[in-house]
Amino acid sequence: MKTADATPHAASLIQSLRDIGYSCETALADILDNSITAGAKRIEILTDLSAADAAIGILDNGSGMTPEQLVEAMRPGSRNPLEDRDTDDLGRFGLGLKSASFSQCRRLTVLTRKAGVAAGATWDLELVARTNRWEIELHDTLDGQPWADRLEADGTLVIWRDLDRLGGGIEGNDAGRAAHINRAIAQAERHLRLVFHRFMSEDRPPLELWLNGRRLEPVDPFGRSFAGHQADRVDRLDMACGSVEFQCFTLPHHKSVTRAEWEDLGGPEGHLRSQGFYVYRGRRLIITGSWLGLARQTELTKLCRIRVDIPNTMDAEWKIDVKKASAQLPPAVRERMRNLVERLSLTSKRTYQRRGQKLVDHEYMPLWHRIQRDGAIIYRPDASHPVLADFSARLPADLQNEFANIVGVLGSTVPIASLHADFAGSAEEVQADDPDDAVLRQLAGAMVRMLKEQGQTTDEILDRLHPIELFRTNWDAASAVIREIAEQGEGE
Repeated sequence: MKTADATPHAASLIQSLRDIGYSCETALADILDNSITAGAKRIEILTDLSAADAAIGILDNGSGMTPEQLVEAMRPGSRNPLEDRDTDDLGRFGLGLKSASFSQCRRLTVLTRKAGVAAGATWDLELVARTNRWEIELHDTLDGQPWADRLEADGTLVIWRDLDRLGGGIEGNDAGRAAHINRAIAQAERHLRLVFHRFMSEDRPPLELWLNGRRLEPVDPFGRSFAGHQADRVDRLDMACGSVEFQCFTLPHHKSVTRAEWEDLGGPEGHLRSQGFYVYRGRRLIITGSWLGLARQTELTKLCRIRVDIPNTMDAEWKIDVKKASAQLPPAVRERMRNLVERLSLTSKRTYQRRGQKLVDHEYMPLWHRIQRDGAIIYRPDASHPVLADFSARLPADLQNEFANIVGVLGSTVPIASLHADFAGSAEEVQADDPDDAVLRQLAGAMVRMLKEQGQTTDEILDRLHPIELFRTNWDAASAVIREIAEQGEGE
């Protein structure tokens, strides 16, 4: 049988490796994977954008590499994805270091030390384009390389230079290019805090992740630090190549946490887009907030989160891609996840519906009635509410009917379409207007008079009125007004 040499052209193939589809954030995450696999407990992301030759460095205190190991690590496809791996190995194809780096820069340098012995190598895409050869430059010394003096006796430093992709193609404007790169790094920051949050919070000692001298805090998408979160027991599915673990979480209602905490938890896309499955491979997040075609993103289910843990022995079944940013569900897993979605969505809906029920509970004397009629839900002002009834009773008889009509007009002109659009976008930003002292006095006066007529004491009145949303959220001012009105005329 005749054969022919079909060795890929270096200049062509290495250029193709640049377009696998990495973003800045997924490229940085892939570099961090190597550091974590090497046992690093401190990883620093460093930037020097002041000069025309801008550079980004990723420095770790992992195990480092010998010169021979470094050359092998610089080889594209240095590992067969079918090989057995350690359970904590975050790699798969042996492409991540190279393809992630080439996606952002044209010059990749790796400096490393193992037991104090230093080695360095560089991929220069300009050189490859000229020679069409798979050749890297080896460095006899680390002198003159950015941040080389910060390498420990064991550790590795990855340096990106000639940042043509990361720089946004901006030429002749160093300040503009630096601003563009800074924006990309800032957007990547939260991604890294989220992707590696379990290493940063669960490990002992925890992984330290630093950005230009600032330590980053993990983002736990399940809100486990908040007392109001709900967690189900861990569920397990045993398969031929390993076991998949599931755990369902429901976030607390946004009223239970501060606004800053809520926004940080939801991220730039908000909670509506962050609900769903969070799939981890070896505790490293690979799929972030997606229902994977098993459910729709809705306002009532946006508190739902399901953690899915898979081992690296199941990479082929899940079809993990090079970027470790997407996967496909095996049929048996899909069916189990479908059942979890149905159960968890009910929990999330109850969290909202219980709170909504309080707003129309007769025990709290709501101003609005919630009426279900012919499959529709209608909100109507309650004309018998103390504040409305009290005011109507003090009107002349000929104006009482007009006042009742005005109350009816308010109920008939609720801006349903606008409210629906606002709730669909970001429900937690829809708020009632803050009451001033006159409004509090008007409402308190009517309700206190009614309760005093029923023979209730001042303390009983305070207890009865505290759950009402308008009073509860302004309790310092409201309680003083309620007590003042309740005690008027006492002791005379």
